[in-house]
Formats: sequence, C-alpha cells, structure tokens
Amino acid sequence: MKPSKTSKAWMKEHVNDFFVKQAQKDGYRSRAAYKLLEIDERDRILKPDMLVIDLGAAPGSWSQVARQKLKNTGNVIALDILEMAPLPAVKFIHGDFREETIASEIQKHFNNRRPDLVMSDMAPNMSGVVISDQANSMYLAELALAFSIDHLNYGGNFLVKIFQGRDFDQFLRAMRSSFKQVVIRKPKASRDRSNELYLLGSGKK
Repeated sequence: MKPSKTSKAWMKEHVNDFFVKQAQKDGYRSRAAYKLLEIDERDRILKPDMLVIDLGAAPGSWSQVARQKLKNTGNVIALDILEMAPLPAVKFIHGDFREETIASEIQKHFNNRRPDLVMSDMAPNMSGVVISDQANSMYLAELALAFSIDHLNYGGNFLVKIFQGRDFDQFLRAMRSSFKQVVIRKPKASRDRSNELYLLGSGKK
C-alpha cells in the first residue's frame, strides 16, 4: 500500500525532529521523555523513595525518567495494554488497569503503601477526526483521574495528558475538586501544532 502524503510528511517531520534525535542519543525510548523531564525540572514531582505508577507506559520513556530520578530508591510500576520491553528496576504489568485481576496484581506491588505519584501519558489511536479523538482522549484522562483518586496517597500528585476540547473545563474542575493545586503545563517537546496539554494535580485532598 502506497504511503499517503500525510504519512510521508509525518515521517519526515518525525525523522528530523530534534527531540527524536536527542532521545536516540540519550537512550530514551521516545521523545516523550523530555516532556516529563521538563515538567519535573519545574515542579519537582519525582523524588527518591517514591512509589510511582506509570499508566499507559509503553514504550517506557516516562518509566525510564522516573527510575532515573528515583535512583536506587523507591518503586516504579508501569502498566499498559500493549507489550513493553523490560526496563531495569521497573515492574511492568501487562493488562487493563480497569480489570479486577489487573487491579489486584497492581496492589500486590504497593507493599502496603499508596502511590505518591500517578502519571499518565495515555493517548488513543488517533483517527484524524478531531471530535472523536478528543472524546477518546478525555475518556482515558478520566480513567486515569479515577485511578489516582482511588489509589493515591494523601497529599500525592497526579500528572495527566489531556487534549483541549469542549470537556476540558469540566475535567479541570474535577481535578481541582480532588487536588489542592492544579497547574497547566505545555512542555517544549509537545509539538506546537498539537493541542495536548499536561495537567498536574498536587496534594490529593
């Protein structure tokens, strides 16, 4: 099947992308690593001895950053419905965190403590239909928020990717009702043409 002009343009942009090249140089699995690195540099959300949950972790760049920041302390638990190649000192759980068996497996690795940080860079398979893509991404963000409310330690933090759209304000209000402070971040590694943002909820109520 012959590639479309759109896919060719995307591939050209991707290959020439500064952050793609930098990720290859630095040994990160994707350019998304730099989004988390920038947010952490500003907000200091990753600290030694934390229990960190990475939802929708594949291919694993956020887990790489988390493990790097925690050094030889704490625990990083990565989850995804997609397969992910192993990472040193990262526990990967393959499955849907909404399923009871997966939820039970996750909690086994909590070691009688609650997570200090839940982070989600989840995104749906994009169809190109803006309204549909935005609705699907909002659904994933809502699932991640529900997970964080259920499991986070009191005072814990939640970082989530979200796409601007008609339900953005409603989601922002939901986060503000659950966290003491909510800030909006747009890292440099987020492409200018993308309407993705990151919301950071600090201090779970």
